[in-house]
Amino acid sequence: MINRNNFEDISIVLCGAAGQGIQTVEVLLTKTLKKSGYYVFATREYMSRVRGGINSTTIRVSSKQVRAFVDKIDILIPLNKKAIFHLKDRISSNTLIVGEKKYIEIISKKESEILEIPFTEISNKVGGTIYTNIIALGVILCMLQAERSILHDLLKENFSTKGQEIINNNIKAANKGYEIIEELIQSGRFVKKFDIEKIQDIMNDYIIDGTQAIALGAIAGGCNFVCFYPMAPSTGIGTFLAQHALEFDMIVDQTEDEISAINKTLGASYAGARSFVSTSGGGFSLMTEGVSLAGMTELPIVMVVGQRPGPATGMPTRTCQEDIELVLHAGAGWFPRIIFSPGTIEDAFKLTQKAFNLTQKFHVPVFILTDQYLVDSYYNIHSLDLKSLEIVKNIVKTDEDYERYRFTESGVSPRGIPGYGEGLVDADSHTHDEFGQITEDPIIRKKTVDKRFKKLELIKKETIPPEFYGSNDFKYLIVSWGSNFYLIKEALERLDRDDIAFLFFKQIYPIHESVLDYLIKAEIKISIEQNPTGQFAKLLENETHINMNHRILKYSGYVFSVEEIVEKLKKIIEGI
Repeated sequence: MINRNNFEDISIVLCGAAGQGIQTVEVLLTKTLKKSGYYVFATREYMSRVRGGINSTTIRVSSKQVRAFVDKIDILIPLNKKAIFHLKDRISSNTLIVGEKKYIEIISKKESEILEIPFTEISNKVGGTIYTNIIALGVILCMLQAERSILHDLLKENFSTKGQEIINNNIKAANKGYEIIEELIQSGRFVKKFDIEKIQDIMNDYIIDGTQAIALGAIAGGCNFVCFYPMAPSTGIGTFLAQHALEFDMIVDQTEDEISAINKTLGASYAGARSFVSTSGGGFSLMTEGVSLAGMTELPIVMVVGQRPGPATGMPTRTCQEDIELVLHAGAGWFPRIIFSPGTIEDAFKLTQKAFNLTQKFHVPVFILTDQYLVDSYYNIHSLDLKSLEIVKNIVKTDEDYERYRFTESGVSPRGIPGYGEGLVDADSHTHDEFGQITEDPIIRKKTVDKRFKKLELIKKETIPPEFYGSNDFKYLIVSWGSNFYLIKEALERLDRDDIAFLFFKQIYPIHESVLDYLIKAEIKISIEQNPTGQFAKLLENETHINMNHRILKYSGYVFSVEEIVEKLKKIIEGI
């Protein structure tokens, strides 16, 4: 007899092979739950292969906002024999495993709760094994008291191009799932469904993932030229923008390689486009000469760099935060740059939009560091804030005496583009004078370097300060950046201590001057990052000359869990 009551937060995991339709079930499940009045969060971990292997999706369902990955599993649906073994470290005695005998027989009833359902046998009666996942979907949704009519509407929408027979069979399969649980309840073998409070106000929320948020931020930033070469985890940004290019008057070019991508983007920028390129760490390595060219020619460019475990091809579909130093030091010589790293879906949208205005204003490359965990995770949000957004344009009409690289007090020269005015708009990768003509004059060389340094000082005035969370009477200060945000935030909520605070950075270069005050005040400073050397901690130490006391680092290719961060912080605080 299975008895489940008074859950505020349910963690559901679907696990099987690529090609088994896990993603389809995931999308239908989260949309149905959201429309039923639940907060949802989902994230995936998957192998770098089109079919086979072993992948899983974790979906959290709650009556409150949940936006972080957790180890715990309340309901597990194994879709092949490898699923239980793959997730063995996350399965507990409180896990309800729902599946076919052949997939769950390797685990005993003493290790967890088991609900055996012959999905294949039932699906064959509906129309074939292809409907197995939809039956499982109905089972889960019935447990969570989701509206059956909402699922029916989504099935009609999702399979609208497949024909009425396929739609009918999917609805029949979903109904079978509901009927299985309803019969178990009536027989007393399943005492009560998982009970989570429904929130009416969120039924019409949007569900957005990191990939979509970045792409929408580019659109909101006035982007009109996109160039990319496919490389996980950034490929989805380019494909999303390509799907909507005609709606927003964009040119989207999937080009032959990364070198071509950045050079085309710089060419478009020279012509006046608001240019954007998306890539990943390995692809960015090929672009560094182009980044250097952007620095010398002072051409605006926004670049998304999706971090993944390296070196070389590394682990293409896994997550990490290993590319701060790569992006910070990319290119020969020195020139200013701006580096953002969003921690939330909302950040991903706003920072990408902001990046376009800043690159146009200062004529420096602006980078957005992401990772697989951020771009592949999603949750429901009420809206994206559009009111404060503004597309700032800084192009001037040139005259006959126009100097593209005029020395100014601020270091920022007036930017003209070819064909807009009467002046010649030059660009050269060599050291050049104010007109853009090649020179090796040592005085001019010094002035051009000083010009770039002036821009850095100007950029620092617009640097986003770190966000502080916690009591002002803190002893322990956690420092982190990027996609760790909600993981750490929830971990601190669980610890519930007044002596711990959290300093979160969504802009990691330049560093805002206010960080010094926080670091000086903290007795114990703890950095949390997903790389083996603590790259951001090293950057902070170099900028402030204040050392971290502890580093919590993970570099397995798998994201931190909330529970993992809690345990590691406890060990530091308790001196274990």
